[in-house]
Amino acid sequence: MNRALAILAGVIAAFVFTCQGADAHWRKHHFDKRLAAVSIGVGAASTATYLSINQWNVNHWNAISITQFGAYAGTTIGCMAVSPIVATVVVNRPLTMREAHVLVASCVLPIVGGWLVNEAYNAHPEWEAGSGPPVVKHHRKRHAKM
Repeated sequence: MNRALAILAGVIAAFVFTCQGADAHWRKHHFDKRLAAVSIGVGAASTATYLSINQWNVNHWNAISITQFGAYAGTTIGCMAVSPIVATVVVNRPLTMREAHVLVASCVLPIVGGWLVNEAYNAHPEWEAGSGPPVVKHHRKRHAKM
């Protein structure tokens, strides 16, 4: 039975990867690929830290100094603190609130958290009002007539 489920999961995964992605060029909000890379990298480092607390044992919890929930909470909070910092360094500009919230949500709920927050921002564009860079108005100088 387990073998049949594994084969079924493999077939479903194969079909998922062969599907053509949707083209959303008309959408205004694109997520920077560098931010996705930062999210994956910091999430992987957070997972490695979580596993190293338990001496790389996945099946049962052996750590004496901290509980399993404490390790999860600590590594999640660390990921939430570090990922916006690393992303700011990588993209070399201040992050928008949308980008920061997507990164934080990716730490809390690793695979779908960032996607859910991004879709919530798409459904509520008023959440982003005024989050862009400040607009500088240039005034024309009037010259005296001679």
